[in-house]
Amino acid sequence: MSENSPAAGSTTAPSQIRTLAVRIADDLRAQLDVIAQLNDRSVTEEIRIALEAWVETSKSDPKVLERAETVRAEIEREAKTKQSAIEAIFGGTSGTKAPRKPSSAA
Repeated sequence: MSENSPAAGSTTAPSQIRTLAVRIADDLRAQLDVIAQLNDRSVTEEIRIALEAWVETSKSDPKVLERAETVRAEIEREAKTKQSAIEAIFGGTSGTKAPRKPSSAA
């Protein structure tokens, strides 16, 4: 099979395929080669399948979920701070105000 073909049984929607270089020990690579051969898949497909399974597992890991909530709260705080800064600079939330004309010198 092609190294860039979608993984068999992949549950994700088709998307752009991007290359990821990973350095692994020779013994792990040898095991991966054997597993790929036994499953009649490419090493790339085996890695993709394993990563998809790991991501799915991580989505329900309580520690990951807790950290995600912490990160989400940080993002929301930062967004509110930036929104306030923009409002302080430009006023309101309707975009930028027209610049004020300088007062005429009398």
